Amino acid sequence: MLTSLTDIKYHFRVSLQTELRGFHHVKLPVSDVRASAGWYERVLGLAVAIEFVEDGELRGVAMRDPGHTLMIALREEPGRAAALGGFDPLALAVPTLEALRAWTARLDALGVPHAGIAEGSIGWLIGGLIDPDGVEIRLYTLEGRT
Repeated sequence: MLTSLTDIKYHFRVSLQTELRGFHHVKLPVSDVRASAGWYERVLGLAVAIEFVEDGELRGVAMRDPGHTLMIALREEPGRAAALGGFDPLALAVPTLEALRAWTARLDALGVPHAGIAEGSIGWLIGGLIDPDGVEIRLYTLEGRT
């Protein structure tokens, strides 16, 4: 419990200094940076923003969406990528059910397999998007069901 004006001022200052504003980026291990970057570009519409070259070899990339609202980094780590196969560590936000339907149309037009639209715990989602390493990516609506 805050008991004095000094306590309140300190709490307010510390609260501002320790504020979080979402994710800066998410890093996923991949077995082949070029193949995975190509998949994330073709399927999710991401573009390479940064390349990480070590000893003359491309070892990773950071990719952004066109609106610069998210960044996904892909790092060549084949063993770790294999360990994530079959897991779903990444769920990307889609504003509305209508936007999710547009994603379904996009995925169908690209011939990308997916599980279709399903009800999630509070909104709707598309699951079954499998990247080149077998990692499942999901698209979830921010819009909830009423």
